[in-house]
Amino acid sequence: MDGTGMCHDRQAVVAAARQWLGTPYHHQASLCGVGTDCLGLVRGVYRALYGREAALVPGYTRDWAEAARQETLLMAARLHLLETDLSGAKAGDVVIFRWRRGMAAKHAAILCGEQKMIHAIEGARVSEVAFSPWWRRRLAGAFSFPGTIE
Repeated sequence: MDGTGMCHDRQAVVAAARQWLGTPYHHQASLCGVGTDCLGLVRGVYRALYGREAALVPGYTRDWAEAARQETLLMAARLHLLETDLSGAKAGDVVIFRWRRGMAAKHAAILCGEQKMIHAIEGARVSEVAFSPWWRRRLAGAFSFPGTIE
């Protein structure tokens, strides 16, 4: 169980993420069916699981990671989620990526199996895509939602 006494299985996390499929991309948004970015998707699934936001998110620009020169996304994930080994990430886990080596991590997705993930990316609607070698090479962190049970 998490700190709120709530628990959920991995398929409940995946089902919550799949509710967002087809949602248009919109920077800083987190409204299922209306608009979201990758952080908004994770925030929305968190709200579905716990009935509240993990934290208030201040406004952020598209270059926030470069401007801050900090691992802001990884730090926030470590604060609100449970870090797991990259090689042990499973369905329902949040995975975080770096676009390039040496850059701060700034993209998130939710695994829905060993070979698939759900994410929001600029220029596309929320979609379920292959968790391909291209994505795996860019992994920077993997996290479970608190209270996730097998």
